[in-house]
Amino acid sequence: QVQLVESGGGLVQAGGSLRLSCAASGTIYRVNAMGWYRRLAPGKQRDLVAVITSDGTTNYADSVKGRFTITRDNAKNTVYLQMNSLNPEDTAVYYCNAQASTRWFESMSNYWGQGTQVTVSS
Repeated sequence: QVQLVESGGGLVQAGGSLRLSCAASGTIYRVNAMGWYRRLAPGKQRDLVAVITSDGTTNYADSVKGRFTITRDNAKNTVYLQMNSLNPEDTAVYYCNAQASTRWFESMSNYWGQGTQVTVSS
C-alpha cells in the first residue's frame, strides 16, 4: 500500500502565501503523476489544482495559473505546492494525489491523502 501524508495547510490573510507538501511512503515501486486537488465546499467534487508528471511536465487549473507552482522531488517521492497571492476563493480542503504501483507487475493505482485545510481570510 501507498500512504500520502500532507502538511503545510493553515490560515493566511489574502495576498499571503502557503506551501503544501505531500510525501508518499509505503511499498512503492513507481510513482507517475502527482498532483493537488481541492474541495471548495462539503459535498462538492474535488477539482484539479495542479499536476506534475515524473518527467516534470505540469498542468494547472486556470484559476491558479501564475500564482501556484507545483514541483516534486522524485528521490523523496514528494510533491509540493507553492501558493502565492492567495485569495478567499482559494479556501478549501486540499488533497494530494498520486498514481503509483507497489510491484513491477502491477498497474498504476490512484492514491489520496487525507486532506489539509487552507483558509484565506479577507
